[in-house]
Amino acid sequence: MNRLFSLVFSILLTCSSGALAQHDGTATSESAGATSPEIRQFDFLVGEWEIEVHPKVSGLAAMIHGVPRLVGTWKAWRAFDGLGVEDELRIVDASGNPISLIHSLRIYAKAEGHWNVSGLDAYRARLSDATGQWKGSEMDMNGHGVDAEGKPFVSRTRYFNITPDGFRMQQDRSADNGQSWDEAVVTVDAKRATAPAH
Repeated sequence: MNRLFSLVFSILLTCSSGALAQHDGTATSESAGATSPEIRQFDFLVGEWEIEVHPKVSGLAAMIHGVPRLVGTWKAWRAFDGLGVEDELRIVDASGNPISLIHSLRIYAKAEGHWNVSGLDAYRARLSDATGQWKGSEMDMNGHGVDAEGKPFVSRTRYFNITPDGFRMQQDRSADNGQSWDEAVVTVDAKRATAPAH
């Protein structure tokens, strides 16, 4: 545990030092991109959502047990002095048993012209990273991570059918670095539970 705290502290220290060096210790909200309209692109996620999760299930297990019923909540709020969004996704099975807890940090990188997203799968102690861009009427993201069996994958995720009261998310995954794709590995239907948080 001490090694983990040491690692986290050293990463934070490195990130802080880099930020101070880059801005001579005088970072401003404008230099950080606060005036970019893009920092509002993930605002559709802000608030509290009730979700239904539809994993892609095939083979013998699906024939015997059917498709599992997974539900949960997704809570998101503006963070980082308004420059980004922080969110927490909780998934449980039909009996209320915890399946997944993912905490994500989302921030727009003005210089690169895309969103940087880091997610922590708390139950499995695994990190994933992605970048995203708004295209037309949806948010498209490309990322990489490690699946439940410890195998690396690359992903492409779409947030679409976005309205004030709901949205859909679909994630495709590739185990061969994008040569072939397993589409709709998971889809999420989100319905707003509360008004957006401020």
